[in-house]
Amino acid sequence: MPKPAVAAADDAAGANPHRAASARWALASLSLSVLLSSLGTSIANVGLPSLATAFSASFQQVQWVVLAYLLAITTLIVGVGRLGDMVGRRRLLLAGILLFTVASGLCGAAPSLQLLIAARAVQGLGAAVMMALATALVGETVSKEKTGGAMGLLGTMSAIGTALGPSLGGVLVAGLGWKAIFLVNVPLGAVALLLAHRSLPADLQRPAARHADFDVPGTVLLGLTLAAYALAMTVARDRFGPLNMALLAAAVVGAGLFVLAERRAATPLIRIEALRDPVLGAGLAMSALVSTVMMATLVVGPFYLSRSLGLGEALVGIVMSAGPVVSALSGLPAGRAVDRLGAPFMIVAGLLAMAAGSFALTVLPEMFGVAGYLAAMLVLTPGYQLFQAANNTAVMVEVRPDRRGVVSGMLNLSRNLGLVTGASVMGVVFAIASAAPEIASAPPVAVAAGMRITFTVAGVLVMAALVIALRSRALLMRASAGTALRDEDR
Repeated sequence: MPKPAVAAADDAAGANPHRAASARWALASLSLSVLLSSLGTSIANVGLPSLATAFSASFQQVQWVVLAYLLAITTLIVGVGRLGDMVGRRRLLLAGILLFTVASGLCGAAPSLQLLIAARAVQGLGAAVMMALATALVGETVSKEKTGGAMGLLGTMSAIGTALGPSLGGVLVAGLGWKAIFLVNVPLGAVALLLAHRSLPADLQRPAARHADFDVPGTVLLGLTLAAYALAMTVARDRFGPLNMALLAAAVVGAGLFVLAERRAATPLIRIEALRDPVLGAGLAMSALVSTVMMATLVVGPFYLSRSLGLGEALVGIVMSAGPVVSALSGLPAGRAVDRLGAPFMIVAGLLAMAAGSFALTVLPEMFGVAGYLAAMLVLTPGYQLFQAANNTAVMVEVRPDRRGVVSGMLNLSRNLGLVTGASVMGVVFAIASAAPEIASAPPVAVAAGMRITFTVAGVLVMAALVIALRSRALLMRASAGTALRDEDR
């Protein structure tokens, strides 16, 4: 077990040695669940060329191996979070880990591309359960005072999974073939299942929640709406054509129908009124905005490094890995800073660092080359981790126990929607700003101009998130002052 995980668990558990051991292994199981779900997202991309050869398929066809996984997570993560609140989060997390592990084996054994895509969708369902409930179960594993450290640890494991995917996948494909990138999850999933079964606290008995009606119409409407939006942002990524417009229109209509259905439901999947809460509503909006910005670094970075700075493929990979590595190293310290200084303050600090890093990407790389690019990323990435740990803590720490699953799902959903939006919209911004018919062959000056404009837009998005954070903080202070005055009147 990595030393940071042990340290975080020890701090969370307190002096009681039995509780310390239990918290240590419980956090290890949640961390491994997050690691596996993130690894499943990033490891498959490197195997697409091999899959195209193995199944004699086009790139557009094998791309669905990635999209099926992402779509399953995006469309189902809120629903599985709510289901965990109803039937028991520990029970459902165990089922999710088992499903992810079995589906990983089915992916490796798939005899056709169609069956592989179907197995990846099932694997995505398991990953959705793991993502939503790992965050929700933090509240049952550590005290409120240590929630930030635990959230930072989960953020670290997510970053490690994202960073490890391409390199580990490349080694596995080169040495053992494409099947290995899926089969590697089987033993790791078995370990996660064993740890979770032995260490996670038993589900609390909530008879009222157990017998509540699950919001099937709302879940179906939300799933279809999110699927339409995700497809609108990913299909035919090189151009936004009639199909994309039709899917986007369907998503807008679906969102309206979902709101109407939730207002009429006896036990709604998402209480629309809850989105007016200054902490939850602001947290979801900010999460979507900053995730859009972080995806821009992954979309735009490779083109700028190769076309404008003239780096070869190997060096581009090394420079691009700096962000995830810094993110992994800064996750746990960020969480501990949140515990010491408070989530509201650290949200603002994280966003200020992200804004500085985004605007630095518009000038430093042109002035100092690769060193300038890395310097900007060394500001942007820790700022993102600090924001994530603080925002997740602020949203989750006061959530009622019977709503932790669905709120955790909403947090993960906002992040996923930001990533999907960033991959498409920020890519379009970059292409338009470069004013070149084909980015892959665009002159260095055009790519540099695209980089400047794209990260100027990114900086503006972060500043918008900062405005939301400050407004939310002001609303909370006003409400707190009002409560204090009413108490004095009594």
